[in-house]
Amino acid sequence: MKTDTKPAIKVAILRFPGTNCEFDTQYAFGKLGHKTELVWHKEESLPADTDLVVVPGGFSYGDYLRSGSIARFSPIMKAVVAYAEKGGKVLGICNGFQILTEAGLLPGALKRNNNLHFISRYQHLKVVNNDNVFLNECREGEVLNIPIAHADGNYYIDDEGLEKLEKNGQILLRYSDEEGNRVVVNGSVTSIAGICNKRKNVFGLMPHPERAMESILGSEDGIKMLQGFAQ
Repeated sequence: MKTDTKPAIKVAILRFPGTNCEFDTQYAFGKLGHKTELVWHKEESLPADTDLVVVPGGFSYGDYLRSGSIARFSPIMKAVVAYAEKGGKVLGICNGFQILTEAGLLPGALKRNNNLHFISRYQHLKVVNNDNVFLNECREGEVLNIPIAHADGNYYIDDEGLEKLEKNGQILLRYSDEEGNRVVVNGSVTSIAGICNKRKNVFGLMPHPERAMESILGSEDGIKMLQGFAQ
């Protein structure tokens, strides 16, 4: 898949003790022609020219207490919350998704997988809503093939919250088979794999699009997902 020529953006990629996907994320956005900067968790501000903040995957603080529960108190997260509240775009991948829910930037919570095991494999996803900057390059109903790698990916939200997600078009991705039929992967409510906030500027997903950038490695569907941020 060839990437479209779009204006380069500046992507700030956070690093916490235990983060292990920052360089994959940096490679992915670099492949799309964007500028990147790694930001250590003790920093108190984001680069002034940031167009997108990415909270990447890994095991921040060793996943002690609860995944993402310590990282959300890091100094840089105050800046991320302020950035998001002003309309800045934020993407949380896997552990990043967990951190964003812990920080209150996304609704719901991520629990231990229903089978209590770490899951690592390629997984089909169905695009539920593309009316957002993240997935605007994808077709609604399109099935993508993206790696997953998590132990605490079981997305939970109560019935009232789920109704709001549905009503506001905040459910972005669901786990599916190759034909787009829902499948149970980790116990997530209605097989949810990714959501956004009501303003549609904060996004979270458990799958790893940054690991699906090269066909030789199994899929380049991640390109479609990540290149949507360049507007």
